[in-house]
Amino acid sequence: MAWFSISSFSTGNLVGWVQRRFSNLGYLPRWIIICIDVCIVSLACYLTYIVVSNLTLKFYTTYTPLFRYSIIVLVHGIFFLLYRTYAGIIRHSSFFDALKLFFSTFSGFVLLVVFNYVHYFLTGDKVYLMPGLIVHTLFTFLMLFSFRVLVKLFFEYYLSGVIPSSLPRLLIYGSDSQAIALAHAILLEQPRKYQLVGFVGDKRIRMKKELLGVPLFGRKESLKTLLTEHNVKALLFADKQLSKTKKIKIVETCLSLGCRVLTAPVIKEWEDSKDINKSIKSFAIQDLLERQPIFLDNQEVQHQVAGKVILVTGAAGSIGSEIVHQLLAYGSKQLLLLDQAETPLHHLCLELSKVNSSCILTPLLVDVRDVSLVAHVFSRYQPQLVYHAAAYKHVPLMEDNPYQAIMTNCLGTKHVADMAIRFKAERFVMVSTDKAVNPSNIMGASKRIAEIYVQTLFMATQSEHPSATKFITTRFGNVLGSNGSVVPLFTKQIEAGGPVTLTHPDIIRYFMTIPEACQLVLEAGAMGNGGEIFIFDMGKPVRILDLATKMIRLAGLIPEQDIAIQITGLRPGEKLYEELLYDASKVLPTHHAKILIAQDLSGYDYVAFNSLMENLCAHAVAFDYEQAVRLMKQMVPEFKSQNSVFERLDG
Repeated sequence: MAWFSISSFSTGNLVGWVQRRFSNLGYLPRWIIICIDVCIVSLACYLTYIVVSNLTLKFYTTYTPLFRYSIIVLVHGIFFLLYRTYAGIIRHSSFFDALKLFFSTFSGFVLLVVFNYVHYFLTGDKVYLMPGLIVHTLFTFLMLFSFRVLVKLFFEYYLSGVIPSSLPRLLIYGSDSQAIALAHAILLEQPRKYQLVGFVGDKRIRMKKELLGVPLFGRKESLKTLLTEHNVKALLFADKQLSKTKKIKIVETCLSLGCRVLTAPVIKEWEDSKDINKSIKSFAIQDLLERQPIFLDNQEVQHQVAGKVILVTGAAGSIGSEIVHQLLAYGSKQLLLLDQAETPLHHLCLELSKVNSSCILTPLLVDVRDVSLVAHVFSRYQPQLVYHAAAYKHVPLMEDNPYQAIMTNCLGTKHVADMAIRFKAERFVMVSTDKAVNPSNIMGASKRIAEIYVQTLFMATQSEHPSATKFITTRFGNVLGSNGSVVPLFTKQIEAGGPVTLTHPDIIRYFMTIPEACQLVLEAGAMGNGGEIFIFDMGKPVRILDLATKMIRLAGLIPEQDIAIQITGLRPGEKLYEELLYDASKVLPTHHAKILIAQDLSGYDYVAFNSLMENLCAHAVAFDYEQAVRLMKQMVPEFKSQNSVFERLDG
């Protein structure tokens, strides 16, 4: 029984003990490495003696073999110290370490040759045979190099506990320096997460070539065939020159085959190449928007905002916080960060404290519904530019809480706009939404009322004071990644294992990224002359079901198999599609091909509309929601409720 237990330990437990012992070893101490190297040199001496003694040549008998080879070991030991061949971590040995080994052994060879001939000229006798020195040098270098390779393989393949063939098979799309650097980082990562199976190069590749020991394929070859034949489970984009159209086509091919699509930052953005796997992430859904990104005139914005005191309402929200970040880059004098949400505003201040900027940041915990506080802010700080992003935006919540939509979106906008006039702000830029077009819910109607108010206010003030505050409105669709938008929701649902929920299989929406939306706001503030509503050419609308399907596939999962898609039904106030313009709207071009001006004139004058606004707020304060919504429909005749209890109020 004792022998059986010893045998069991030697075959099973011993292997586990070795793995645990060596896997916890950070690196071999330098003295151990140099001792091993000296032993290798000594072994090379012995092997050289065996080889040469079996040739017809005879050793010189000037000194004893022990003395002769002791000199060789000493010389190589000195050059090991000089070239610091022991200093590297063997498991991470590179081409540079191999060069150091070569130069140290070659230097030892040269010094021994010099010593040999100096001894000959002084005494008439040689110490070493030249063939023996050459053989010894070859043996030494090969054995030192092999030792490092074996240690590297030992750590990579045995102690990591990962068999390369069991890893997901990765294909890198690209073959430039970026792609090679990515491949090196992936191969060095411990533990390994991918098995590299090849690169996709350019169209000129015709003959079979290799890169880092794996095939280099030409782009003339069918990507679908490559993915299938080589059982590729993940494709990593390394070619930053690909057009969006080509990139989308590649992604569609990958997703149809169940292949994950990955992307990584460019080399200059890496913090540590050994941790590159932390930077490799799934292809972002915003990269699949079927339109080219829009770039705006930053110089005009710079001229508009540099050195100014600027108020941003709703500063802690998705749009407001991005506006703040972009304004910091333009050299504003002071940024007034106004929001009623304490914790998000605190987090924004902590985040901005890390930004190296001379701009004065002033957080203001203020609700735009409080006119006295809003007046105090304008009186004390005298903002020159106002970016009004404070609003409630969630359609179903506002349908159940009309008071909040009216008091914040309508009355809050009135307070900020009135104070901008009173304290002579140069410009007032309002953030609106495509839901204000032919609104089907209270939120959209409240934003349309706010749009009409600032337009009528501008027209009234311009007739008396042409140099008064210029009021500009920006209108855009859904913003990818904003608080409460479908992308973060779908992401959480996918991470939780599903189901992914959407309200209707045919629902479509326009999308843009947060930075683009905020560039629009800043550009509108710079180019507007007052009274305009600026809109983006946002390309094709996106079917939400397609968006959900792509997000599931980008996560490496299969829709309806790994993650269920559940249809929950339209929510109160929700419609199948959103619009950016009324059908009857006049559209004017701007200097930018992707930005248009919608002349949505209401026909109201300021006095009449302001009276309606006061009545609306009075109904809201009295919690008379039916009369409030009835009045909203009067103020915005195109407001027709959908899937809502207020449909009965439509004539």
